[in-house]
Amino acid sequence: TGVVPFMALLLLQRRPVAGRALLVTGSSCPGHGLCRSNVQEQTRRQVALLNATAQDLFSLYLKCQGEPFSSESDKLCNPTGIFFPPFRVNRTSERKEVMVAMYKLFAFLNASLGNITRDQEELNPTAKELLDRLHNTTKTTRGLISNLTCLLCKNYNIFQVDVRYGESSKTKSAFKKKQQGCQVLRKYVQVIGQAARVLLPHLSPS
Repeated sequence: TGVVPFMALLLLQRRPVAGRALLVTGSSCPGHGLCRSNVQEQTRRQVALLNATAQDLFSLYLKCQGEPFSSESDKLCNPTGIFFPPFRVNRTSERKEVMVAMYKLFAFLNASLGNITRDQEELNPTAKELLDRLHNTTKTTRGLISNLTCLLCKNYNIFQVDVRYGESSKTKSAFKKKQQGCQVLRKYVQVIGQAARVLLPHLSPS
């Protein structure tokens, strides 16, 4: 799998893609003109919102899956062994490194949310609150990806990043679909707090 342009990634929400991290810089950045004047503040708000709602989304997901997920979440939702983008940056990392790591994280999350939403529409079609939460989280994540794309293009002239997505759950059993969803959301809860702590200072008004 090669490097996937940003604009193409926004269209490949549910397609599993794998590859190594690779940055490309160049003279033509397609996202440069997409920046809004308040893009940095908007990005801050989106990350803060995702961080504030992650635990509630996970708890609601568990509730809607029923047993044994409600009572054995520690065992069934343990994310050890599933792929999730490594997040090795911290507050002392360079801003560009942080922004690239964030893009990879939220591009992965966006695709994973697409898988989870599709599965829940099939398995729990009457769980309106859960489906609404998933759709709203996906909407926020897509907006965040667009803003990160813009900031990477505008500030660093980076317009291509190789992103690896997780395993598709489409052909799995109902139980495995539920389990994969809770594993990803459990890991998301763990990582989003760290991501917010790392990213928000980099987006503070100077």
